[in-house]
Amino acid sequence: MDISVVAVAREDDSPVEEPLRVAMAADRLGYREVWAGEGPTWDAFVLATAIGRATERVALTAGPVAVSVRDPFTIARGAASCAAVTGRPVGVALGTSSKRVVEGVHGRPRVRPAAVLEESAAALRELLHGAPGQPVVPGSVFRRRQQPPGGPLTVAAFGDRAIATAVAHADRMLLDIVSPEQVRALRARMIGAAGGRTPPRLAAWLPVAVEPGPEALAQVLRSVVGYLTVPGYSDMFAAAGFADAVELAAAGAAPDTLLRALPPEAAASVGLVGDLDAVRARIDAYAEAGLDEIALVPATAGDPGGERTLTALRPG
Repeated sequence: MDISVVAVAREDDSPVEEPLRVAMAADRLGYREVWAGEGPTWDAFVLATAIGRATERVALTAGPVAVSVRDPFTIARGAASCAAVTGRPVGVALGTSSKRVVEGVHGRPRVRPAAVLEESAAALRELLHGAPGQPVVPGSVFRRRQQPPGGPLTVAAFGDRAIATAVAHADRMLLDIVSPEQVRALRARMIGAAGGRTPPRLAAWLPVAVEPGPEALAQVLRSVVGYLTVPGYSDMFAAAGFADAVELAAAGAAPDTLLRALPPEAAASVGLVGDLDAVRARIDAYAEAGLDEIALVPATAGDPGGERTLTALRPG
């Protein structure tokens, strides 16, 4: 099981520079890769570059970036620019994001998201490997001057069309906040879509908190709240005993109301939360379900930079 670390700004009262603290701790503790997450606070390529300049060795992946917001060339150029400045391999993760982000933040239409994801992944499969001297895009008079960024292409997937895109074009397929049972089912769908071909590696972003205090538990639960109305996730939470929270979410309850409705056990249903033995057992469960890589999203409330959690799980 590979273990990487996610440095992403939480859209709450966390310090704006918290992702840099997480990344620096990950680098110092020997983790091999850091994901620079994108959101309303941080541009993924700027954050990845800042991480590269503040650390010594970690490989970098930028994203997932929303394909409805950035065109393939812009994404490839961002990765190559980051790699040139940092001297590190830089991968790219793609996703469709949500209507709330694409339309509500960027003011761009989120139409045909699955088709746009497939088109972007297919284009980037080529653009990320273009050598200096080649056209920056097919048919252009402009020539590539940067070296290829050298990192993997990752596609965030949950639905069948996104899974097919990951299988066709990606080195790695990414899941977000899933249970071991979901990993097992999604891996089976990925292998089925591969039709006998070698499938991509399967990774998941998972919230993690070792020996969490009340603040860390609340932070993890807040990350779960947004999934209560998502098809597939809502059924999972209902089956796990959290049907009341799912019903409240379906009725349009406010996030704070949903947070109060979720018991602490909900945090451990889709993540790595508890004492060290419980977290290690949970990692084993994800490995047994077929996950190749866990990307740790450490709780930072009460644990600045996720230092305690990342130290407890540091590579051996």
